[in-house]
Amino acid sequence: MTTKKHFRVALIGAGHIAKQNHLPALRALADRAEVVAICGREATRTHHFAQEQNIPAAFTSLESMLADAQPDILVNCTANNLHYPFTMEALKKGCHVFCEKPPAIWAKEAQEMADLATHQGVFLGYNFQRRQSAAYRLLQKQIVEGTFGEIYHIKADYLRRSGIPGWGNFTNKTIQGGGALIDLGVHLLDLALGLIGYEPPKAVLANTYDHIGKRGGKGLRGSWDGSHFEVEDACFAHINFPSRASVTLSSSFALHRKEAETVQLQIFGTKAGATLYPLEIFTESAGEHMNLQFPHLTEPDHQLENTRAFLDACEGLPSNICNGQQGALLQSILEKIYASAQEN
Repeated sequence: MTTKKHFRVALIGAGHIAKQNHLPALRALADRAEVVAICGREATRTHHFAQEQNIPAAFTSLESMLADAQPDILVNCTANNLHYPFTMEALKKGCHVFCEKPPAIWAKEAQEMADLATHQGVFLGYNFQRRQSAAYRLLQKQIVEGTFGEIYHIKADYLRRSGIPGWGNFTNKTIQGGGALIDLGVHLLDLALGLIGYEPPKAVLANTYDHIGKRGGKGLRGSWDGSHFEVEDACFAHINFPSRASVTLSSSFALHRKEAETVQLQIFGTKAGATLYPLEIFTESAGEHMNLQFPHLTEPDHQLENTRAFLDACEGLPSNICNGQQGALLQSILEKIYASAQEN
């Protein structure tokens, strides 16, 4: 039996994502990964975080952490505009990198990251945890088995009625790169692309809006200042692919609608269709309509499974995780969506 490698792991970004997502998953995989250091902007806060989380070393410089702690893996939990510089620095030092989504601010950056990882012979992966849901994995298997025939359209929705974040940098374009699309819609776009083979697009048509955001106010996720609202509160895009498949993607922080939140993927194929949440397949049998349900699916811890998948990929094992090249393609589509919206 082959023994799996034990990795030394360092994190950059001593905040909520590191504490609530990555550290619990890494600790659950302690036989494969050891957290050796944390890096943050503020010395006092970072040292307190390290003590609270029993992390051996704390740094305020990534360069110093990479040199002194000598990790095999860097987990990048920083703001969107810092994904590129910190990931590039770690890749240059020969570290595998597990980066939060989105890949970067610009497509060029994401491609540089992917190319450098390939050149260095290390793995770059992105933390799209929804890939690890039991329903999505089963849907992938059904596609491979030919249940759907040819998938020709996917409708992807991540919509909130009143969900503009009243904290953090979510409305700052320089730091975030965008709003509802880059924060919410990107998750569903990754899933949709995964079902049609991550094909580069042929054409993209999109619109973005900021009517509610610019107004300012109070919602279900706090209050925000409309005078400092720099991103879109809603985005609607249609993406065509050379295979003639298409994806419509809708995402919103705020939208005048009945439901508080909708997260849904609808798949349309030549032999069957499906919804993902919950997984239900619509097809025909003996000339009659038939709906297939899966009431006994048990959902795993998505973050834990995505971390496990990342470690597998670092060892060259089969893995269902968003890799560097897929991340670069995803970022290029995001950029095309924003560019199209600017023209319309």
